[in-house]
Amino acid sequence: MNFTKTYIDSGVLIAAFRGITPTRIKATKILDDPQREYATSLFVKLEVLPKAIYNKQPAEVDFYETFFAGCTIWANELEKIVESAQKLASDFGLGAIDALHVAAAISVNSDQLITTEKTSKPMHRVTQIQVISIY
Repeated sequence: MNFTKTYIDSGVLIAAFRGITPTRIKATKILDDPQREYATSLFVKLEVLPKAIYNKQPAEVDFYETFFAGCTIWANELEKIVESAQKLASDFGLGAIDALHVAAAISVNSDQLITTEKTSKPMHRVTQIQVISIY
């Protein structure tokens, strides 16, 4: 079976847990898709878990931890990812965290990067990976 290797941006996880209904439905549909293999990074984890933990939101923490436990691909080559992110940020006008997410997704050969960023944002200028917005 061929799976779509999918890097999930932190906004998608947040939308799936506490988003406005249309975006939440799209996010949940992607996260529940049995045809996908999920990729992530410590950058996503850093964006979603600390605030949920700090704000004592155990259901939200559990939701994120369940997602991370199900991820089969982790972008771990941090030095290489940061170098790539710097080039991507310079080439496409990306902000720091968006550049790190794109570089992480590319580093593990993801087919897609799913995000909540509007299509007018610089992330969608990147040509090395398919960037899809659920916004």
